[in-house]
Amino acid sequence: MYMLRIEHPVPNYDGWKQAFDSDPVGRVKSGVRRYQILRPIDNPNHVMIDLEFDSRERAEALLAAMRVMWERVEGTIMMNPKAQIVEAMETKVY
Repeated sequence: MYMLRIEHPVPNYDGWKQAFDSDPVGRVKSGVRRYQILRPIDNPNHVMIDLEFDSRERAEALLAAMRVMWERVEGTIMMNPKAQIVEAMETKVY
């Protein structure tokens, strides 16, 4: 399993969430199996998103699409995005 992990500040969480929910890059079509949105408890204007994929290639393709989209919206609904693709090496549920 591969994850595209994205992190960035947002000027307004509700505005960002509305844009995220509109799904401008087509998450399901791009191979996202599930996602998780996180926020630090002491900073509601910062988001971290984990997007899960079955393949590295699909994660890389979505990251490329995200970078194009970020160029259009940076400074309005989000700033200074950071992203990396990680591979899940072990998961244990208690």
